[in-house]
Amino acid sequence: MSSLSSKHDQLLEHIMALPVGTRISVRQLAQQRRVSEGTAYRAIKEAQAQGFVSTIERVGTVRIERPQRRAIDRLTFAEVVNIVDGTVAGGRRGLHKTLHKFVIGAMELDAIPRYIEPNSLMIVGNRTEVQRLALKLGAAVLVSGGFDVSSEIWRLADERELPVIISAYDTFTIASMINRAIYDRMIKKEILQVRDIAIRSPVVLQVGMTVHDWRIKVRETNHSRYPVVDHTGKVVGVVTARDTEEAADETPIERVMSPRPLTVSSTTSVAAAAHMMVWEGIEMLPVVDNGRLIGVITREDVIKAMQFTQRQPQVAETLEDQVMKHFREERREGPVELIGSVTPQMTSRFGNLSTGVLTMLITNAVYVALRQHRRTDAAITGITLQLLHPVDVEGEITTSAQLIDMSRRMAYLDVTLSADEHLAAKALVSVQLTAR
Repeated sequence: MSSLSSKHDQLLEHIMALPVGTRISVRQLAQQRRVSEGTAYRAIKEAQAQGFVSTIERVGTVRIERPQRRAIDRLTFAEVVNIVDGTVAGGRRGLHKTLHKFVIGAMELDAIPRYIEPNSLMIVGNRTEVQRLALKLGAAVLVSGGFDVSSEIWRLADERELPVIISAYDTFTIASMINRAIYDRMIKKEILQVRDIAIRSPVVLQVGMTVHDWRIKVRETNHSRYPVVDHTGKVVGVVTARDTEEAADETPIERVMSPRPLTVSSTTSVAAAAHMMVWEGIEMLPVVDNGRLIGVITREDVIKAMQFTQRQPQVAETLEDQVMKHFREERREGPVELIGSVTPQMTSRFGNLSTGVLTMLITNAVYVALRQHRRTDAAITGITLQLLHPVDVEGEITTSAQLIDMSRRMAYLDVTLSADEHLAAKALVSVQLTAR
């Protein structure tokens, strides 16, 4: 491992060991650890990507508590500052704390205690008495309208380690922005990620081992695919039964392994990993974070996870959910059809059905058709689209997909979209199927 990598890892460990709330700067870190500012910058960026630090405009970079997967729909006060383009007027040491709920301070003063709990956020204008009471009750304060706060509020925020944030936006806009951010987090929480299904601490082969060691592992575990790692835990290759079938027992494993294998990170979506495995024709992917192997996923794991996800109810609606809820499945003659009307949100600025929504309808029609043939393990690889007739707002449209050909690996479908008895669009879609 290079000295640069060693310094990078040491800096990451140093940053993660800092107390939550500590401010970090590139120059300070470089001077303390006697490294270049470039090395310090890269380490801070890596820590930020892993969720251990947060950079806030006009405040700086702060060590924060890494959010747990189950609490991904919660925001820290540091994130709220960025969302509302705010400045911090006091209580910087509390920026790492998690926002539990927010309250708009429109009630009478004596009613406030009923609505506030520790780590709430009180959104209020220039009502100093509300700001004071909120801080005393354990809530952070977000001052709307760009109003300044008194030195008393500033001192109280520092004492209680609760941020006072000033934003130029009005109260309604601030509440909408925070609500949108929480809603986006809820959608993200529902997206299955590799870390949700990865096999942790997998069986591995070390550089320097032989094919004989691989054969022992196969007998012990009944598996034939293993990542190969060096002494630092970095993945340098993958070895399978195909690689070793003609090799002698004493052959070093690095001579037969496939070097520089494809890998995924723990935050890669399962859908993206599935597409990679199907497209590349591989059965196992190493999961790597910060250059180190932390687990593996197999094609079987991915298929089971995606089938399970399809059976789960949606909590937060994505854009696709909002579009598709206006469509229903019907079977009249031939294939199942998706029938619905075009809402204003589905249109382009010219009032026609947007290309993005059109592609969404075609994709969903394809999956409906494949489901009829008991194939849900699929990834669309190409769409050839012909637009024949414009579709106006509030017009009814019907989309259906007809299977043209299907093999063990590929399927081809002809998709038609009709509006007001006119053929509006046609598409030829190619789909790669995951071998079961």
